[in-house]
Amino acid sequence: MKSVSFKPVVALVGRANVGKSTLFNRLTRSRAALVANFPGLTRDRHYGEGRVGSRPYIVVDTGGFEPVAKTGMLLEMARQTQQAIAEADVVVFLVDAREGVNALDLEIAQLLRKLGQKVLLAVNKAEGMRYEAGGVEFHELGLGQPYLISASHGDGVEELINLALEQVPNPEPEEDGQDDDEFQHRIKLAIVGRPNVGKSTLINTLVGEDRVIAFDQPGTTRDAIEIEFERNGVEYTLIDTAGLRKRGKVFEAVEKFSVIKTLQAIEACNVVLLMIDAHTEISDQDASIAGFVVETGRALVVGINKWDGLDEYQREWIKREFDRKLRFLNFAKMHTLSALKGQGINPLLKSVNAAHAAAFSKLSTPKLTRVMQEAVEQQQPPRKGIFRPKLRYAHQGGMNPPIVVIHGNALDAISDSYRRYLETRFREAFKLEGTPLRIEFKSSKNPYLKDA
Repeated sequence: MKSVSFKPVVALVGRANVGKSTLFNRLTRSRAALVANFPGLTRDRHYGEGRVGSRPYIVVDTGGFEPVAKTGMLLEMARQTQQAIAEADVVVFLVDAREGVNALDLEIAQLLRKLGQKVLLAVNKAEGMRYEAGGVEFHELGLGQPYLISASHGDGVEELINLALEQVPNPEPEEDGQDDDEFQHRIKLAIVGRPNVGKSTLINTLVGEDRVIAFDQPGTTRDAIEIEFERNGVEYTLIDTAGLRKRGKVFEAVEKFSVIKTLQAIEACNVVLLMIDAHTEISDQDASIAGFVVETGRALVVGINKWDGLDEYQREWIKREFDRKLRFLNFAKMHTLSALKGQGINPLLKSVNAAHAAAFSKLSTPKLTRVMQEAVEQQQPPRKGIFRPKLRYAHQGGMNPPIVVIHGNALDAISDSYRRYLETRFREAFKLEGTPLRIEFKSSKNPYLKDA
């Protein structure tokens, strides 16, 4: 049994319309273009990745959990919102410089003080304001120094996040080579999903009652437990997302569902198993967590559990529900199973193994270039104005997920639909099922154009 260190988590908190989503989008902007390449992926995301210099972090916009009620917000605030706040490493509390302090700000500040969390107070929409005009009155919230920012213009945002991350210890980097090699060759599996989808049941089926290790990880720890097990000759490391503990000889999940631990486990693993309950509707939160898997580039397998209890009509319904709400996961293999009865487990793990292998595939430059050229011969990229993009050669730019870098001219004119066409051709040629595939275009400079 081992522990793994997680990326720091920054939670954005505040009443409606103070700019949480705007700040979220600015902090995660480096990933926006990648995510946009997946058709059907909701733009209303609540979880994302950010980076300051070489240090990555996770951003959580708690705004998606706010209740509809306009009064008594804290009485009705979703339990998951409070838990996300409590489990984050640092909270950025946004207020509106133009509107000043209102009663709801005071209620939220009171909750944050009660939780004892590390908080930075960000006074948003303060572009052009002096501190005396935009910040002084917010001292009454009792959360320390107010920081003036403009999420829409970017003013003060980098300084704010640097201050936030200074609140979180930065672990020493691991020695080069050893960890990377282990990460590539050992399957680190995170089983994620909402409460009661059968995660703990599946874990007991996989790990076996004779291998149970007792542990309990409550609270705000940034470490998670890794459980090693072997199945059909393959070694796996299971990263806990459920806050598992032992009762008797089996694991059970602590009742509360932790979004934070789920996001951190997705970051720490190299294959995600997303479990869905066949008896319930797929929620917006399911879709948002699935979107985070795509954004982080993790290999993915989907398991629809409790399949054995459905009739034919119900089975068709859940398949349509999946296609409608999670169609951006079309690269992932979907399995039906019964964790309780052990049905469908071996095919599921075969797909986990295949997804892991695909994520770390080595793609040769000659074959990549040949596949690209054959794709272009069959279907030319559409013109943009007087220019038609010219694709010259391709090579691999990274693994986990695989990245294909294509060089040529006028490649900024490549459409998303043509990018997806190329992705399909590369997937077919290299059998890349179960992993996101990134395609990056690098245009050569036109030697006939002089610098201005």
